[in-house]
Amino acid sequence: MKKTIERVLFSLFLSGTLLFSGCSTDDEEDELVGNWKKISDFEGVARCSAVAFTVNGTAYIATGGYGGYKYRLDDLWAYNEANGTWTQKASMPATARTYAVGFGTDRAGYVGLGYDGDNYLRDFWKYDPANNEWSKASDFGGSARRAAVAFSVGGVGYVGCGYDGNHLKDFWKYDETADSWVQVTSIGGSKRVGASAFVIDDTAYVVGGYNNSTDVNDFWAYDAATDTWTEKRKIADVSDNDDFDDEYTSITRSFGVAFTMFGHGFLTCGERSGSAVSTTWEYDPQNDLWTERTEFEAGGRSEAVAFSLNDRGYVLTGKSATYQYDDMWEFFPRDEHDEYD
Repeated sequence: MKKTIERVLFSLFLSGTLLFSGCSTDDEEDELVGNWKKISDFEGVARCSAVAFTVNGTAYIATGGYGGYKYRLDDLWAYNEANGTWTQKASMPATARTYAVGFGTDRAGYVGLGYDGDNYLRDFWKYDPANNEWSKASDFGGSARRAAVAFSVGGVGYVGCGYDGNHLKDFWKYDETADSWVQVTSIGGSKRVGASAFVIDDTAYVVGGYNNSTDVNDFWAYDAATDTWTEKRKIADVSDNDDFDDEYTSITRSFGVAFTMFGHGFLTCGERSGSAVSTTWEYDPQNDLWTERTEFEAGGRSEAVAFSLNDRGYVLTGKSATYQYDDMWEFFPRDEHDEYD
């Protein structure tokens, strides 16, 4: 049964609760809530398969590729949210790469792994924002790989999955004080390449990716305090009598981007079966349910980056076919859609 999507009026958070009301008419098509607004372009070279990380309220973009991956990058840019500008920082003194991962702690940013055009990489590099300096960190504890997934929980970085010639599901924790890697519990379910992650209240969520050319539909939450993974509802139409998941198959994707706002996770862009997608979904951890929101207004793309600052979510860069982007968009999940923004 095809799910009827409510048209939801503009709403605000009241006492930490989302209030929704809906209406529809015979003369209007149902509309999704959420508005994308184009803001100042990213100042670096248009690119795809870059990494993003945040440290103490500042977002950074590093590495990536352009020209159909003919050229790979080692540069670093910082975003000033207050005035919407970008500043180039010291380039990473390492092999330029695509398909790396990045994460931020309370003190520094870390970038590593990836692909240099010939080899999978396992080196990691530490960026010190206070001194605008890079230094070598310990090599990743697992195998050299590309298209892994990374997140930070409680100021601690975690890296896992990806591809080293085989599809992977192992996970590793980085001990910043000891500059060492410790293997933790592997994610349950499917191995995955090109997954996305977001963090809500010190719980990390890993969604999407593909395994042996098939988009995976299992969805997992990681509790760092207990080193345990818990499977959440599948992102597929698997319920027999309910219609809440009738459209969930459009959540599946690889190389999408995710960010967190107001205690909810958001997933957009990516690719499914080789085609770029633009659908946007919001995840509510309280009831383990997804709600579809207005699709990414710039059209389908994959290998973009995203980050959150002060409950504001941003998506930028990426690719569609062989074209790379340098535009930047902010998402307003409770606003009515305005196609002219």
